[in-house]
Amino acid sequence: MSLDAWRLAAGTLTVLPVGAPRSVTPSTARGAILLAPLAVLPLGIAVATVLWAGGALDLAPLAVGLIAVGVLALGTRALHWDGLSDVADGLTSSYDRERSLAVMKSGTSGPAGTVAVIVVLGVQAACLAGLTADLRHALLGGLLVCLSRVALWLVCATPVPGARPDGLGLSFIGVVPTPIAVAAVLLLGVVPALVVVVLIVRCVRRLGGVTGDVMGAAVETVFAALLLAAACLL
Repeated sequence: MSLDAWRLAAGTLTVLPVGAPRSVTPSTARGAILLAPLAVLPLGIAVATVLWAGGALDLAPLAVGLIAVGVLALGTRALHWDGLSDVADGLTSSYDRERSLAVMKSGTSGPAGTVAVIVVLGVQAACLAGLTADLRHALLGGLLVCLSRVALWLVCATPVPGARPDGLGLSFIGVVPTPIAVAAVLLLGVVPALVVVVLIVRCVRRLGGVTGDVMGAAVETVFAALLLAAACLL
């Protein structure tokens, strides 16, 4: 992987001051998406630290879970939450493709977007609250932060079209080879991967493809799904 790919991954997915890549080629974009789980490792460590410290200090678990979600949002500039809100608003605003895309691009949060964020954020916080028992559980929370970014391998798979000819996500759409997308399903597990696939199919049918907002929505929803799966297994 090139240095530009590392810079693009970390600069896009975190607030780390890594500097801008010299150029963004399809190869660089592909490398950035594949490096996404590693690029957010500092965020995973931050979340694990919050969970462990909250448990060690015997703080209210739900409060610790909410703080962990807040730390993660700060570490990503809340970029993925914005995507989730925009996608929810776009998919519920109209059956007209262009109208839906315009709503997603507006940057405002409507009722559907607000509810989607509250529900997914609540699930994440509640599940993270259950990972404050000890260091092992806290580390699992941090690991799932990194694993959730594997969802981007599915959204950016070669067969998935883009919804429009511009936008932040344009450079990343269609850059991941299909075999790696299949590997993403194996890494995420059946249910979390199915959540992403359903989102992609829905967006392709309604919007004609995916956007940068869909990438963000996939990350947040699959993180919630992974946490729910972990809660069922622990």
